[in-house]
Amino acid sequence: MEILFSIADALNMPVSMFNALLASVILGITSGVLGSFIVLRRLSLMGDALSHAVLPGVAVSYMLGINMMIGATAFGLLAAVLIEFIIKKSKIKTDTSIGIILSSFFALGIILITKAESGADLNHILFGNVLAVTPGEILQSFIIMVIVLGIISLLYKEFLITSFDPVVSQTYGMNTAFYHYLLMFLLTIFTVSALSQVGIVMVIALLVTPAGTAYLWSNKLSHMIIGSSCLGIISGIIGVILSFEYNLPTSAAIVLVSASFFIVSFIFSPKNGFFKAKGKEVTE
Repeated sequence: MEILFSIADALNMPVSMFNALLASVILGITSGVLGSFIVLRRLSLMGDALSHAVLPGVAVSYMLGINMMIGATAFGLLAAVLIEFIIKKSKIKTDTSIGIILSSFFALGIILITKAESGADLNHILFGNVLAVTPGEILQSFIIMVIVLGIISLLYKEFLITSFDPVVSQTYGMNTAFYHYLLMFLLTIFTVSALSQVGIVMVIALLVTPAGTAYLWSNKLSHMIIGSSCLGIISGIIGVILSFEYNLPTSAAIVLVSASFFIVSFIFSPKNGFFKAKGKEVTE
């Protein structure tokens, strides 16, 4: 805590702004890495579902007085399992299954939080407030970033193969389901760490917009991950500064900056942009 105060003072910057910038950088890196795999696996809807599905877990944790990470992670993984179960055991397609689970879990979470008489907390969870982020929340986000980077680095080859060709990876004896649910676990804990800062509503934008933008410029997964993380960091920094200067909602400002990068890339990307109808696929 004192270290953050000292650094902010040395930079002649309000502590809240420094904390917000630091949190945005951490979230930008983590979302850039995870978002790249989410986009490549066409799991953007799944990411949206998990970001909403953690709400009842947050409510249960609040009511029981336990760490929010425990309840939210449990409900996030439960949602992922239920979505896959419905797809495999019925004629229901993926998008329908995701829609059912997303709306059901989200509705349950709203009811539970309302019963807990915590309307202010609900608003905070839905929309976040990165300007009010605490050193403890920054530390939690940093730890999760280290976990995500560590696991992705150790299992990069496995995630790469299962992302591009699940059928071939199965023929080589790889447990594709394990890597799918491991990715869902990482996505869930990231979502929980981002709740207080950007809220449930904006989490999915942090994941898919920088990654989608980087995808337009990249032909290799490694380049896409680096580009996505850099875009996440830059969007976070610019968004925080704009919110301070013009009194804007910070999470919304971050998302709009990120969306602006996507629009520019969509138009002008030399390989995959609007004027290049058939771009190259990301390969490795």
